[in-house]
Amino acid sequence: MRASIGLGVSAAAVLGVMSALAQDKKPATEPSPGAAAEPQGAVAKEHTLITPKDVKWGDPPPALPRGARFAVVEGDPKAAGQLVSFRLKMPDGYKIPPHFHPADEHVVVLQGTFNMGMGDKLDEKASKPLPAGSFVVMPKGEHHYGWAKGETIVQVYAIGPWGLTYVNPADDPRGGKM
Repeated sequence: MRASIGLGVSAAAVLGVMSALAQDKKPATEPSPGAAAEPQGAVAKEHTLITPKDVKWGDPPPALPRGARFAVVEGDPKAAGQLVSFRLKMPDGYKIPPHFHPADEHVVVLQGTFNMGMGDKLDEKASKPLPAGSFVVMPKGEHHYGWAKGETIVQVYAIGPWGLTYVNPADDPRGGKM
């Protein structure tokens, strides 16, 4: 019951973000009386069905540490104002140092255990283990970190452009280049 309520609240939050984005953009033409206005920027353009064997894994963006695999499920991580969904497959022990994002980030653990903690230093003992089925909402600007126990796959949802800024620039695999 608690998980259902949490998922419902999270879904409402995602819809609220999409609704707010849609309200910020004025349609090019006014809809005819009685016609429903179509939200801009958060509308699916096609029907998508993906099974685990359909996922096309590749290298992650340069902002993420090496060793993981990355797959875009929907959208374009670089597109502004658009919903993006992607998966990150991490090997056992993979770590993402403390960082933050320019927009809220929603994470669903699909496989393994993803450990997350808050703060400016990666502290394994202070992190919370999140087994498969867990859900996280990380607000814009919150400093957090994560690490995998066992091979772990997460699915991330965000409004683009998706980005990541490390708290300590020395942790940035791009060599401190933003």
